[in-house]
Amino acid sequence: MGQFERDTAVTRLSDQRWQSEFKRGWRIGSTMNGGYVLAVIARTLRQALPHGDPLSINAFYLSPCRLGPCEIETESLREGRGTSFGSASLYQEGELKVRATAAFTDTHRLVGESWLNAAPPEAPAFADTEGMSADTLEIHQNVDIRLVQGAEVFEHGAAPGTGQFIGWLQHKDGAPSDTIELAMFAHIMPPPPFTLFGPFGWVPTIELTVQCRARPAPGPVLCRMQSRHLTDSIVESDADIWDADGQLVALARQTMKVRLPEDWQTRPAAP
Repeated sequence: MGQFERDTAVTRLSDQRWQSEFKRGWRIGSTMNGGYVLAVIARTLRQALPHGDPLSINAFYLSPCRLGPCEIETESLREGRGTSFGSASLYQEGELKVRATAAFTDTHRLVGESWLNAAPPEAPAFADTEGMSADTLEIHQNVDIRLVQGAEVFEHGAAPGTGQFIGWLQHKDGAPSDTIELAMFAHIMPPPPFTLFGPFGWVPTIELTVQCRARPAPGPVLCRMQSRHLTDSIVESDADIWDADGQLVALARQTMKVRLPEDWQTRPAAP
């Protein structure tokens, strides 16, 4: 069992109530990473429903989650032969923090036609890239993030204006990934607005939807995260995730707020 599986474990309290604990090593500043939180919810629904993979899971983040215990209340909405539907509400200290709904299936049983309108982004091999320093954010202690596009934002404070990051993702302990990990990987890349303004701070997530298409092959996954529109401080971010064999394994979209520091315009330009 890898670190991620241990740190997203849940315990049943009753038919519809579960308990977990948010661990150190998965924070952005003092706040739990939203993908990590979603993974805890997805693992809870995996146990509450008869199917194992989140075909589509959607969450609204009402308030930031912190270190410590949490409780998740689940409801089975419908259980079919190939797909089951459920909802989950996550609480900390009695406060509703996240509300999620999901459709679960067993991806290894999916059969039928396939059509892809995009190929995996071109990238050097995982072994030929370097990971981000664990001193940057706590979560980098557990996830090996190797940017192949957009690294200059953090190395030089540059703002290339691309609205896009591309990078390899893998657990630091080398543990294999399944569809629960994809819920976390879909949210762990740097926010694309950093390519517009530099690494300015917090970009809080309002809503996140992750669609899992397949369980990833062993090895790292390649993620392309990009934004197209920023209007009145609201930005969307779309992610495509491909496994080490070039198979599309997940897609995601999130709605975020861009909160620039008050002194942003007076900061010196990057060299």
